[in-house]
Amino acid sequence: MTHQIDPSLNRRKLRLTLRRAREQAGLSQREAAERVEWSQSKLIRVENGTVGVSVSDLRALLALYDVTDPGQVEELEQAARGSKGPSWWSGFHEVVTPQFAQYLGYEGAADSLHTYHPIVVPGHLQTRAYAEALLAPRDLEEDRCRRVVDLRMERKQRMFDDSGRPACEFVLDEAAVRRQIGGKEVLGQQLGHLLELARRPQVSIRVLPFEAGAHYSTLGSFVLLGFPDDDDLLYLEHAAGSMTGGEDLRLLARYQECFRTITDKALDESQSADLISRVQQDLGVG
Repeated sequence: MTHQIDPSLNRRKLRLTLRRAREQAGLSQREAAERVEWSQSKLIRVENGTVGVSVSDLRALLALYDVTDPGQVEELEQAARGSKGPSWWSGFHEVVTPQFAQYLGYEGAADSLHTYHPIVVPGHLQTRAYAEALLAPRDLEEDRCRRVVDLRMERKQRMFDDSGRPACEFVLDEAAVRRQIGGKEVLGQQLGHLLELARRPQVSIRVLPFEAGAHYSTLGSFVLLGFPDDDDLLYLEHAAGSMTGGEDLRLLARYQECFRTITDKALDESQSADLISRVQQDLGVG
């Protein structure tokens, strides 16, 4: 049912299909926009997946691109009807930047996620107590802090909803496993949560040990999203966040190679679980 699909996923389906259909029709964005009497910026927003598409607008584009297969037309019309409306994170608008909202849309459509974090446990894997302790030094207002943590918890729940998608591979630096965010009790619970998540079939959690030495991504954390029907995407995590995909293939390839290097140096899943367990036991908590 279309209403069960997040609007961002419907917008993505339309974005990919309409862009390819335009290219197959041999039209530039400017030419296509002029033919249907749109502004070019409107077509760009549609092809970027940042706005929904009405059924009437969709039909105009499909006619221009000579897309006539009844089954495909019906599927796209259903996507158009489901492309409007709020995404699940819209309720957190006060703590979600436009850039991060765009990223969340991509993350929800990805069939694989690979990420490395050199300092702390990444947000995808955090317990509520750990997230709260991590945010405490930022001196956020209590309500804002709570909303950021709520967002993080809902994102995690959706990612690990037993659907088997996406397949996730997390590499944590040993420093992230040992840093006592929130004290021994909070870290102990967090490490136990990592061990629980690592038992899920679609989740791989590995530790890059101190002995691995220097490597390219001592510079910072990053996420690689993989798609079966689109270019992979790189998200660099910093204050503003930044994404790159097909428009910067060299940078994307650089981080893909970086992740392969990191995984070559990391402990395997069993060894990683053993290290996490030992650190938890050393804390003297359950």
